Amino acid sequence: MRDNNFDLIIIGGGAGAFAAVIKANELKAKTLMVNHGLPLGGTCVNVGCIPSKNLLKAGEVLYYSQYHNFNGIKLRVDEFDFGKTIQEELGVVSAMRKEKYEDVLKNLSNVTFIESGAKFTSPTEIEVNSQKYQGKKFIIATGSTTKVPAIEGIKEVGYLTHIEALANKGQPKSLVIIGAGPLGLEFAQMFHHFDTKVTVLQRGNTILPRVEPEIASALQRYLSDEGIELYIEAETLSVRKEGSKKVVKTKIKGIEQEFRAEEILLAAGKTANTKDLNLQVAGVEIDDRQAIKVNEYQKTSQDHIFAVGDATNQKLRLETIAGREGTLAAKNALTGSRDSINYWQVPYAVFTYPAVAGIGMIDAEVLESGGKCNCNTVDFSKVPKAGTIKDTRGAIKMVINSENRKILGIHMVAPDVADIINQGIYILKGNMTVDDVIDSLPVFPTLSESIKIVALSFTTDITKLSCCV
Repeated sequence: MRDNNFDLIIIGGGAGAFAAVIKANELKAKTLMVNHGLPLGGTCVNVGCIPSKNLLKAGEVLYYSQYHNFNGIKLRVDEFDFGKTIQEELGVVSAMRKEKYEDVLKNLSNVTFIESGAKFTSPTEIEVNSQKYQGKKFIIATGSTTKVPAIEGIKEVGYLTHIEALANKGQPKSLVIIGAGPLGLEFAQMFHHFDTKVTVLQRGNTILPRVEPEIASALQRYLSDEGIELYIEAETLSVRKEGSKKVVKTKIKGIEQEFRAEEILLAAGKTANTKDLNLQVAGVEIDDRQAIKVNEYQKTSQDHIFAVGDATNQKLRLETIAGREGTLAAKNALTGSRDSINYWQVPYAVFTYPAVAGIGMIDAEVLESGGKCNCNTVDFSKVPKAGTIKDTRGAIKMVINSENRKILGIHMVAPDVADIINQGIYILKGNMTVDDVIDSLPVFPTLSESIKIVALSFTTDITKLSCCV
């Protein structure tokens, strides 16, 4: 007779769930993992970080080989096969899913895995394929799905989410994207680089609403300069079909306009995957977005049930955060520890080109918290490497405490800043001041030197410095 009692039951199979199951296996806990929906690896490896960054790079190679600032080089693209590019991307996804998830799971000796949906039948029991399983502790890591806005006609006319867009071997010649957050902007530039006519409609008054305004407005200008049509304060009213085109009726700053395209891509937010879990039976509280309420230790309203990643009400939804939350949730659940994440020390990135990245507080958040800050922004025309490679698009903003000069935040838009911003982890964790950064000796010439240059701007007129200083 099968023993259906477990020390820990994990519902989900993405980054948060995998980090949790690896930690549970290390702690030699008898663990059950139940996954349903996306294949093992969840959003990031299957329909998120990995495939989108592969296609973004392919688009960069195609586009910037033709459009660059080196007058002595003229290149012509003789062939571009969109379907083959998608097929190659899917191959990368398959290989990484096998290596990083399927093969890893096989080596976890204390783990039982079931591919199926699960729902709570009591606070300590779930049902899977008509079988009951009891758990001492639970971790919910079911992720999220694309939010479908309440737009007249959208379900009848049809739309793409990022999932279909990453697997569709037929390239749309024109595309309307609803939403200008990280996903919307990355897909906008990706398809634009593949020579799709792209229009982006953002309901709010800025793209990337959680990003420093100077950085967001600079990226908006760069994307517009490339030829992407980007509209803010654009409320999408309805969608209808006319022949082979989908017509999007929109009110932009009070004036109605219509946009015609072969396809519509929804990128206006996500909804937590919790509605089928029967959480009310388990006594787990959710908010009005169906997201599970958790405290700083990833604990829900039930002491023995934890939740991580996109299924929760945490503001930051990043693969790295979901993974760390999974590790800490498993440790806290199984050992009684009370470990948590300092979210201010976690960097984020938007993988456009130029990219956007940041870490720490923006100046508005410092002021809202009652703190005092100084902020300086330096244009990348002041960074020697940017001038050397003939691409001075970019800016870096540093936020510091005006009393003790400690660095509170770093925010950037420029090529390669998704890699550069990782320096900010150690700057913030080390409680470094602008003087500490000024005393550092970064490699010259590099774009990462911009962090020292913006630090210097608090004490020096950087326009009067030589490169080596």
